[in-house]
Amino acid sequence: MASSGNVTREPKKFDEEPILSDADALASLSDASLVARSADGDTVAFGVLIHRYGPHMRAYAARILGHGDGEAEDAVQEAALQAWQRIDRVDDPDRVRNWLFRIAANKALDRLRRRHPHLDLEVVVDSSDDRPVDEVVSTRLQVQELARIVQALPDAHRAVWVMREIGGASYAEIAEATGMPPATVRGVLARARRRVLEQMEGWR
Repeated sequence: MASSGNVTREPKKFDEEPILSDADALASLSDASLVARSADGDTVAFGVLIHRYGPHMRAYAARILGHGDGEAEDAVQEAALQAWQRIDRVDDPDRVRNWLFRIAANKALDRLRRRHPHLDLEVVVDSSDDRPVDEVVSTRLQVQELARIVQALPDAHRAVWVMREIGGASYAEIAEATGMPPATVRGVLARARRRVLEQMEGWR
């Protein structure tokens, strides 16, 4: 990928909708093309990319944080700025969505740590089965109930559950983001899954 060279990368509100004519011209481009243009300093291309995935990043961060007091919006703005500064380092432009989600997750986790300075993410948990949660989710009401249950999970459990079940992050990626050993990530996820499945039992 082309290097960003001496491009000055200043803070911007990247998730604001780009100028219509520019957006129309770039909206049909693939993620990889937008990444390449962004890496060359094209702020409009980067704006289109963030406008494409910003709402999903915001929802993802909000689920990790567990409430909607504006922290998710701030986390996404921080993630967008970091992404702009590092866009020339994307290894796989076709998977930039996952890359953006990882940055958003990291910013949300940073806020969780600031909210609870003594939060012990590396809790000791027992093992459980790995039944996929989507086995018990089939209707809109079930999804709403699932959201309520996930919201009520302890912060560390909710963060790991969201990163795995919604973000599709690997155990290694979650371990890197949270600072937990991979084995602990599996244990936390197992406990969160069991809690969700128990609470969703009535909808089976």
